[in-house]
Amino acid sequence: MNDATVVVTGASRGIGRAVARAVAAAGGHAVVCARDADELDAVADDIDADGGQVTAMRADVRDEFDVERLVERAARVGGGIDGVVANAAVYHGDAGETPLPEESYAAFDDHLRTNARGVFATIREAVPHLAPDARVVVPTGAVAGRGMSGYGSYAVSKAAAEAVARGFAADLDTVVGALDPGQVATELSGGSGRDPAAVAEMVLWALTDAAESALDGAVIDWGDYRDATR
Repeated sequence: MNDATVVVTGASRGIGRAVARAVAAAGGHAVVCARDADELDAVADDIDADGGQVTAMRADVRDEFDVERLVERAARVGGGIDGVVANAAVYHGDAGETPLPEESYAAFDDHLRTNARGVFATIREAVPHLAPDARVVVPTGAVAGRGMSGYGSYAVSKAAAEAVARGFAADLDTVVGALDPGQVATELSGGSGRDPAAVAEMVLWALTDAAESALDGAVIDWGDYRDATR
């Protein structure tokens, strides 16, 4: 990463935490945020103890003013932002057990506000600070692209997040794409699936080595990643 400054939202756990650690281990400066300040500080302390570069700031992606302050701080740290991983997301309920006909309006609204509008805010506020060769990555999942029973408005929000990524890809010179790593072993997914550390390597590849034509405005899944890195 060669001192690249990478903003990672939702970095207190799961994929975000693994990506933050991987960025720092690769020589980058991870600028991380989450809503839980204590969990975020623990991640930053771990990275610092390993000799990595990290800046932690409590921020809620549902609040565009929080996001604005986050990216401004990242730009001051590195003189610009080289990568953005718009990872922050929530799931209200147990994975696969939230059918849309039974979804509450509160859950629907917060899924969209966090998982879609939060991605929009993260990218929009980062735009003025992006380096010329910056890349933006939005984690997604299979539920965004096909109807899967039981995933309710979470699936709707991830489909919207993919649409946000495609829209920015169309309107910016910056490479913006989505990554579908399959089921990942996080609290959000119920704890079963692929190791977040392996997914973090996929994210680093997308930020640095993936072909622009393959990533920009597209969704790269785990199979695409494995084929490209054999």
